[in-house]
Amino acid sequence: MTMPPVPALQTLEDPQEFVARHIGIGADDEAHMLSVVGAASRAALIAEIVPPGVARRKPMQLPPAVGEAQALAELQQLAARNQQLKSFIGQGYYGTHTPGVILRNVLENPGWYTAYTPYQAEISQGRLEALINFQTLVCDMTALPIANASLLDEATAAAEAMALALRVGESASRSLVIDPGVHPQTIEVIRTRARPMGIEVVLPASAVAWQQALEGDYFAALAQYPATDGSLRDLSGDAQQVHAREAAFIVATDLLALTLLKPPGECGADIVVGSSQRLGMPMGAGGPHAAFIACRDEFKRALPGRIVGVSRDALGQPAYRLALQTREQHIRREKATSNICTAQVLPAVIASMYAVYHGPRGLERIALRVARYAAILAQGLQQLGQHVAGNDSFDTLLLHTGKATAALAARAVCMGVNLRRFSEEALAIALDETTTRADIERLWQIFALPGQEQPDFAALAAGSALRIPDHLRRSSAFLTHPVFNSHHAETAMLRYIRALSDKDLALDRSMIPLGSCTMKLNATSEMIPVTWPAFAQIHPFAPPEQLAGYQLLDAQLRAWLCEATGYAGISLQPNAGSQGEYAGLLAIQAYHAACGQAQRDICLIPSSAHGTNPASAQMAGLEVVVTACDAQGNVDLEDLARKCQQYSERLSCVMITYPSTHGVFESRVQELCALVHRHGGRVYVDGANMNALVGIAAPGEFGGDVSHLNLHKTFCIPHGGGGPGVGPVCVVEDLVPFLPGHTSTGLFSGVGAVSAAPLGNAAVLPISWMYMRMMGAEGLRRASETAILSANYISCRLQPYYPTLYANPAAPGRRARVGHECILDLRGFKASCGVSAEDVAKRLIDYGLHAPTLSFPVANTLMVEPTESEPLAEIERFIEAMISIREEIRQIEAGAVSRNDNLLKNAPHTAAALLAEDWPHGYAREQAAFPQPGQRPSKYWPPVARIDNVYGDRYLHCSCIPMT
Repeated sequence: MTMPPVPALQTLEDPQEFVARHIGIGADDEAHMLSVVGAASRAALIAEIVPPGVARRKPMQLPPAVGEAQALAELQQLAARNQQLKSFIGQGYYGTHTPGVILRNVLENPGWYTAYTPYQAEISQGRLEALINFQTLVCDMTALPIANASLLDEATAAAEAMALALRVGESASRSLVIDPGVHPQTIEVIRTRARPMGIEVVLPASAVAWQQALEGDYFAALAQYPATDGSLRDLSGDAQQVHAREAAFIVATDLLALTLLKPPGECGADIVVGSSQRLGMPMGAGGPHAAFIACRDEFKRALPGRIVGVSRDALGQPAYRLALQTREQHIRREKATSNICTAQVLPAVIASMYAVYHGPRGLERIALRVARYAAILAQGLQQLGQHVAGNDSFDTLLLHTGKATAALAARAVCMGVNLRRFSEEALAIALDETTTRADIERLWQIFALPGQEQPDFAALAAGSALRIPDHLRRSSAFLTHPVFNSHHAETAMLRYIRALSDKDLALDRSMIPLGSCTMKLNATSEMIPVTWPAFAQIHPFAPPEQLAGYQLLDAQLRAWLCEATGYAGISLQPNAGSQGEYAGLLAIQAYHAACGQAQRDICLIPSSAHGTNPASAQMAGLEVVVTACDAQGNVDLEDLARKCQQYSERLSCVMITYPSTHGVFESRVQELCALVHRHGGRVYVDGANMNALVGIAAPGEFGGDVSHLNLHKTFCIPHGGGGPGVGPVCVVEDLVPFLPGHTSTGLFSGVGAVSAAPLGNAAVLPISWMYMRMMGAEGLRRASETAILSANYISCRLQPYYPTLYANPAAPGRRARVGHECILDLRGFKASCGVSAEDVAKRLIDYGLHAPTLSFPVANTLMVEPTESEPLAEIERFIEAMISIREEIRQIEAGAVSRNDNLLKNAPHTAAALLAEDWPHGYAREQAAFPQPGQRPSKYWPPVARIDNVYGDRYLHCSCIPMT
């Protein structure tokens, strides 16, 4: 028998192996799809869709693609450049132990990290319950009645609190007073935010000056509790002074400390902010971490971000949903309370699970151990002759070290320890959950003189008292709800996490075809490095030489993204797309000011734009002027020209999305850019739809001046149920000096810092690095082309059932084309049978599918984006479901089924409703439960029926449901 020839070695070493795993469409499937859409090849299809002048002039210069194993090995070499010293820096970032049951089953579990923002509440009950636990945690710890479901970081939360106080306050002043004890990164971000809002930041230099400032005129005051130097003081008197000025009192705090300290709400705080990082989330060189904001009840309708509320479903059962959605920035545009779109859901879930797992007594025990260690450390240092400032603290000690400061800090590094250089003559030491007795003894060794006897740990432990005065000790109960007192055994916790994840529909179960939101594969090999200690256990303000690996990763990723976008410079600091937008507009404004054109304050925005665009513009101090779109959804260039002429002297910029929000490549985008430039304005190209551009077109080449990217979309950082995100801001050459800076790195710019940490959400950057390293230039282009092919395939297949809006007019003999997403028109069904797009979205749940984007950018439509990572079988499953639903609609139109009692109006159908003895509907249970063949083995059962949104807003309740 003749053996087959051994394949050539080069055919066995396929560097493109990962590309084939990421892209769900194989060669045979691609050929079939091309035949359906009527194109000879992917290249021919792209040539029909992308205007010739927009197509890339040169290919991306990226390293050749490598396989998963090699990419991981290269990234390990980068990670090894970071130095993992024991951190005692504090300043809002602390070592923490992520319980293994949470690490493995939440942080590393695609059932949690691949979920989308819970806009379809019926299929999001698990993460919504976790978020309501987070809100309850924050409310209990701060002693305030309302909290949201997380913000981006403590510094931006404080900036949002400033804006909230200005909105709701009664004072006519535009001054904010900040206590000198506030963390420096918080002050820096607030200054950035305050400048375009016309807010004066008053920063007293001492405690005495703070008290004097409180006697002045201001709309709000901000204090830190405990202070950045670790000191404690009763804030009740400050609150009284602030309220006497009809101003709001804002307090930044620490959730772990509040297990022992009198909560800010009991001290008179109106708004409380902070970070939940030390509740189980690694430092990760700065993020992602879930910040929080809590406030008085009367502020709730002005509170930024998302609030999870309790409503009821069609069966009368309690159900969770996002509350007050009509005030979200997508709807209110420039009148929005904030531009925040991505929150920090996954880190908030981890913090809430940490609280559930440890419970109130467990959290108190952790805090007491930290506080006891701090007291023992202080006594030992005093025995060694060190000057420990003050008598009151929770976890942080300030040492007046005089001329020995630099030498002691250097000695600490040599002994594997980072201390905080508080000033030229002072060091600070912050303890945390990971502190051990050996750490305390090592700290004593750092400060001991040669031959000096070490303090006796056991003796000090036996006699030391907490450094928390009795009048500041917490007396009120917290976390009394059963959920925080029932799951302390790992078995119970494991089952609780599983029970919640089973309620949700994430990418590990189903295609999530959300137009404009790009829910694509988050490959396991991309996710693995996130929890490597060399990335996870790094303090953001460690000495720069200890972050060499992060710095190189940052530099490489920025270089690759410049290749992808055609821009000259990029900052990865913005920790959400909305923050990238904001930073880009600040850069434009700073440029105009530097050119002596500070009067340029008009931002032109098409009516079809994402809601974050006008919200970001108003935050940047710009006046928004809306421009028209034509009947095909394109920017109306004639109207834009009139507006450019009208506001020529004041024109700052125009904000567009490309491909457009309507999902098409507008043919006159270069003409648009040239028009704006002639009037002295700059062009902001929103990168929300970048998944259609990578390798095909580059905004920096076709006329854009600024773009933000969504690494949590195009570049594979997972959505995490609504966050974390990274929103890099990309600019042309003359705007590079105006990218965000950070004083801690010496890279301060005219714009300032937009995030608390210099590298933003640094811990998730390895995900995008892995993606780009494994895809290479060819793979990235193929991904964009495949996404466009998949969207056109869906549009063609569904054309007989649901017309596609705004498709580019076809050339003779060709089909109409869309970009990477298509808008299915359902508007006629309202008149023909009373069915809305929302009804279709809810019915898709019965088919085990997540709905596309609902009613955006056009009411009563579905915007579908399949992404390149979905296989044809799943795309067909969605198509067949939509065709089946069209037949269900036809039955209503024909009068065969009631307009008020039908499969769509009653969707989704729960198991409880289907098993009930009474079945009052005019259709079969089987038809409701199993509308598609083959559903039985893997049926997704929605945990609740359709939720009553109006009831939830009328009776807002945003904490754990009382147990009866």
